[in-house]
Amino acid sequence: MKLAFWKKGEDTAGQVDFSRLPRHIAIILDGNGRWAKRRGLPRTAGHKVGAETFRTIATCCRDIGIEYLTVYAFSTENWKRPEDEVDTIMVLLKKYLLEAIDTMERDNVRLRFMGDLTPLTAELKGLVAECNAISERLTGCLCSICINYGGRPELVHAAAGFAKDCQSGSVNPEDLTEEMLSGYLYSAGIPDPDLLIRPGGELRQSNFLLWQCAYSEFYFTDVLWPDFSREELYRAIAAYQHRSRRYGGLQEGST
Repeated sequence: MKLAFWKKGEDTAGQVDFSRLPRHIAIILDGNGRWAKRRGLPRTAGHKVGAETFRTIATCCRDIGIEYLTVYAFSTENWKRPEDEVDTIMVLLKKYLLEAIDTMERDNVRLRFMGDLTPLTAELKGLVAECNAISERLTGCLCSICINYGGRPELVHAAAGFAKDCQSGSVNPEDLTEEMLSGYLYSAGIPDPDLLIRPGGELRQSNFLLWQCAYSEFYFTDVLWPDFSREELYRAIAAYQHRSRRYGGLQEGST
């Protein structure tokens, strides 16, 4: 992986080559609570603004032709947060799902939910199922929302699925390949992210898409998620386009 940092004052928004965009962008939605705290507001206010930012960035990705967008919305560890904060996030999720059900076909945007959804309420699970059903008849940008998601639990989930199939005799342990294991992940059928963006100033992956981001380009910025704009997205894409992606090999002409 390669890392990049955006420095305040750098203007790279106008340097994007829209003819060679990353196919798949992943984003860690970080900084909502700190954004609110700096303004003397409850953390829940940050999540509300962050939800609007997500709509803006998802729409931008669709408009410029990004095929896949995956966002880290709620981790397996986030249940440890204050009850009112978790409740607010779930209320915002419900609001988003209801809006999505009304607009997905118009906008030709597909939704996919990655993670262990069993702790969600029956109402939320029903809305997720409705979004999934609509997505099956659409062809546009696929937006994957990671809810109660963790990279390590995902790998355990995949290993358990493979072990179960071995036990049933449908596969043999010695036949396991990287491609086969990928088929047991929540992200089965989705190409790995080309670009992982982390706003909020933290310099870690935070248990997000551990398998899938093995060769992703990483981009970090101090901008908090509620302040993340189209221009910030373009800066990240421009930085990505200046990378040389060799996947462990040598660049053409290198010795």
